[in-house]
Amino acid sequence: MSDGLVVVDKPAGWSSHDVVARSRRLYGTRKVGHAGTLDPMATGVLVLGVGRGTKLLTFLVGADKAYTATIRLGQATITDDAEGEVTATGGVAGLDRHALEAAISRLTGDIEQVPSAVSAIKVKGERSYARVRAGEDVELPARPVTVTRFDLLDVREASAESMTGPGGVVGVLDVDVEVEVSSGTYVRALARDLGADLGSHGHLTALRRTRVGGLTLAHAHTLESLTALRDDGTEPADMPMTPLADAARAALVQRELTAEQARSLGFGQRIPSAQPGREEPVGAFAPDGSLVAVLDETRPTARAHVVFAPASS
Repeated sequence: MSDGLVVVDKPAGWSSHDVVARSRRLYGTRKVGHAGTLDPMATGVLVLGVGRGTKLLTFLVGADKAYTATIRLGQATITDDAEGEVTATGGVAGLDRHALEAAISRLTGDIEQVPSAVSAIKVKGERSYARVRAGEDVELPARPVTVTRFDLLDVREASAESMTGPGGVVGVLDVDVEVEVSSGTYVRALARDLGADLGSHGHLTALRRTRVGGLTLAHAHTLESLTALRDDGTEPADMPMTPLADAARAALVQRELTAEQARSLGFGQRIPSAQPGREEPVGAFAPDGSLVAVLDETRPTARAHVVFAPASS
């Protein structure tokens, strides 16, 4: 079995678990996991670990992410996206590009965000979405997130079915945006908060993840293409995969080791940190380019979070 990462361009309608289950069959192993859930309606970059590649996933979950999205202003839903029931409507008359850009600027940078109530966050041991679906009113506390980039691309007038029943319509605005955010940021919460800031309502109608850390859609394979390879007789070990070293170089801060340092880490020993106090996990590479370990360099002496190349005695 090969070890590494597989970047899948997740199709709409599939859960992240569905993609993992299919990939286990395609790659012939149960040892497949993912680095951060995508909602079923969302598409785009879903990073999978295969074999020892699953050990890298921990360090990708906290990576920053980039998305393209469409926000519908004028309607709120219970899930803050198009999969949920419409709960409120609000006027969008008079909302122009200048007002939108001003509101977007207020949601850019270091902000406090209340996550969507229909989310996987646990409340007293139970997922928030389960409590909401059971009829509870769930109020999650705000938490700090960073919106590095929030760009307005296009604004279009549209209409949607009103809450009064079949045949009724309400005017809405569909807003295309690109965002780059820290881990833990809910883009659908940004849509909700953008609507609220403008005195209306908002929810997501489309979401596509384009990047996780250094892994982008350029690295991605569709499930259709992967399935076609297996159907054509490609063995699991020969299926597309980003090798461990290449994956770590794309996703992590890099440190080149001497042969002696690589051997010390392989034996489970510590080595001096290259940059003491560095918060990011560090991919440590042997002189031959192989991935030796992922390091913690927060202290003067670096320790290995995980060792990929144990030294032989």
